[in-house]
Amino acid sequence: MKQILGAVFATAMLFAAPALVPAQALAATLEARIDISEQTMRIYRNGLLMHRWKVSTGRKGYRTPTGSYRPQRMYKRYYSRKYDNAPMPYSIFFRGGYAIHGTGHIKGLGRPASHGCIRLHPDHAARLYSMVQQYGPKNTSIKITH
Repeated sequence: MKQILGAVFATAMLFAAPALVPAQALAATLEARIDISEQTMRIYRNGLLMHRWKVSTGRKGYRTPTGSYRPQRMYKRYYSRKYDNAPMPYSIFFRGGYAIHGTGHIKGLGRPASHGCIRLHPDHAARLYSMVQQYGPKNTSIKITH
């Protein structure tokens, strides 16, 4: 009888163990990797490549910061206070005034063209914004390299 109860308990623990793990440990991770030299962004979910998009980063005289970041604040509709009220749809701010956001200058994607922000096609910016909302800023990382 003890052996049967022990087996039942062990089986129950196998099924209950995931419930005992904190939700953050089970949460999906999202990573945006921006390569300034390639002018591309790759989106990984749990380490698997999901998307590869063209971007525009800082043009001559402006720089896009490198390093590892997390989203700090997000705005579906945002207008630059510094640059003539320019629209910055689906903004994901990661360091002070630097953000990943959509742009109307689609022809410039794939080459440096911004004041330091990371510009995306508006459809891609909307998709990234939605994914960050879904997985959460704490489960999202932004890595920018040269």
